[in-house]
Amino acid sequence: MIERVNDLFEGYLLPGNKLVHVNNAIKGKLLKSEALIEQAQRNSKEQFANSPDLAKEMINTIMDALAAHGTMSKQALDSQKLRGEMQDVLLGPGQLCEGLRERGAAAP
Repeated sequence: MIERVNDLFEGYLLPGNKLVHVNNAIKGKLLKSEALIEQAQRNSKEQFANSPDLAKEMINTIMDALAAHGTMSKQALDSQKLRGEMQDVLLGPGQLCEGLRERGAAAP
């Protein structure tokens, strides 16, 4: 996962910062989305990957992280390709869908 994330961003950025940005800042916020938790539980991973809510939540989350992770967030906002690759990392090794399902199952 680290190698894949490191390849997503351009310029001088510490590898650890890239991983923290995608895995903690982005995934961490996405895991808190009630709408995504519900969708992850009710849909296949493929259906979930095509959710317009996922795309919207990704943009909102990237914008929220902009102040803390300005350089990486700007690259992500400027590149639909990069956002798609980030989504692939989050849905693959990042196990976003599975994490959302776990959170949904644990909710009262």
